[in-house]
Amino acid sequence: QVQIVESGGGLVQPGGSLKLSCAASGIIFSIYNMGWYRQAPGKQRELVGSITRGGTTGYAGSVKGRFTISRDNAKNTAYLQMNSLKPEDTAVYYCKLSRAYPNENYWGQGTQVTVSS
Repeated sequence: QVQIVESGGGLVQPGGSLKLSCAASGIIFSIYNMGWYRQAPGKQRELVGSITRGGTTGYAGSVKGRFTISRDNAKNTAYLQMNSLKPEDTAVYYCKLSRAYPNENYWGQGTQVTVSS
């Protein structure tokens, strides 16, 4: 059974940092691409950034230079390091593991990040 679990969310002041984790079990983590998404109240879910199975990263313009995605295949875990957080970063953050052939997508349950003074 595949399980994807995010953790590390919480309340942080503007300018602060948080590190989210995405732990996977029941799958061969290393063969999947991985994406971090977020959804703010009343808004659509959006892609924050991604990391391929080969380690190539990409980021949305709104977080580039502030957020860093990494993965540790030995621990079946991916990370989202968030620095210089802003109130507009407040959202539920989700991770998704995916591959194209065969088409598979696995989502976590999300973790809340609130940036507020």
